[in-house]
Amino acid sequence: MNESTSKPALHVESRGRKDRPALLLLHGLLSSNLQWELQRPAFDDAFRWHAAELWGHGGSPAPIDPPAYSADGYVGAFEALRRALGLERWIVVGQSLGAGLMLRYALDHPEAVRGIVLTNSLSAFSEVGSALHSPTLEDVRALDLRTLPVHPTHAKRFPQDLRDRMARAADGVDRVALWRAFAETLRSTCCRDQLPKLAVPALLVNGARERAFQPHRDFAAGAMPGLRVVDLEAGHAVNIEAPQEFEAAVLGFTASLADG
Repeated sequence: MNESTSKPALHVESRGRKDRPALLLLHGLLSSNLQWELQRPAFDDAFRWHAAELWGHGGSPAPIDPPAYSADGYVGAFEALRRALGLERWIVVGQSLGAGLMLRYALDHPEAVRGIVLTNSLSAFSEVGSALHSPTLEDVRALDLRTLPVHPTHAKRFPQDLRDRMARAADGVDRVALWRAFAETLRSTCCRDQLPKLAVPALLVNGARERAFQPHRDFAAGAMPGLRVVDLEAGHAVNIEAPQEFEAAVLGFTASLADG
């Protein structure tokens, strides 16, 4: 394809065994594929997994086109990736903001999703989008990212080496992409009103120590048909704070899915 007409693509790291079920994983704001660092041994053996990074995070570019940052833009990027990989269906896994985007994808393309795994996500389950104040680009350029609560430097229950690596990666997030995430992505990701329409098997691995999320956990449990909930003694980044328990929950859920 001519470079002048090609669209930018999300950076994706593909790992694992080609004879295993396919997974798509997506992290949250100010994270990267380091989000899944502790899952590598277990997932490498159990899955053929593809870890994507948000625009402007990790190795992903920062597109000029604002609609790329909307939930619809991300859904289109996931579908383009699935087709490029030659996959008929896959299991999708989302963390934080990534969970909201995976929900949007599963709602829009249930024919492509065998199942969905979610973690704590205010952007998916609350009305945060409609009430969100979007900073200006100048505000974001001037911002010390380490003052944001979601910056990994505040993650006291992470292994120190991983926390330091994630913090350095977060410091390098593209400022225009972060501005677009506030202005476009977070505003368009909420799926609260659409949860009863979800037509694929779903698992929520809940970090029960994040008190602000627990009302949304309860709402999702009542609104999503057949949702399985596993409550773990962990906070927002449940897969890092309780890695073995998270992996057991994911492996048990995926093993229960019908082949196809």
